[in-house]
Amino acid sequence: MNTSINTTKVYDEIIEFIVAGTTPQSVIDFKLSDAAKDRLENLVYRAKTEGITGSDKRELDHFLTLEHIMTLAKARANQYISVKTDK
Repeated sequence: MNTSINTTKVYDEIIEFIVAGTTPQSVIDFKLSDAAKDRLENLVYRAKTEGITGSDKRELDHFLTLEHIMTLAKARANQYISVKTDK
């Protein structure tokens, strides 16, 4: 399956988001583009069915690590907003 982000790794969107600067609300609202979601779904599907190349495995592993970090960041952003609004 050919995607529109062949030359851009799926995790690059998260890196670009962080580099651009964030607020707690923008962290909570962050979502991957449809192209990145498609790429990720393709990697996961192929990993489960036919296998993936070493570079695809590294891409998937990097994304999963960053996804975990984003989940933690979103939880922390929610806590931050809750504390700010309780004051």
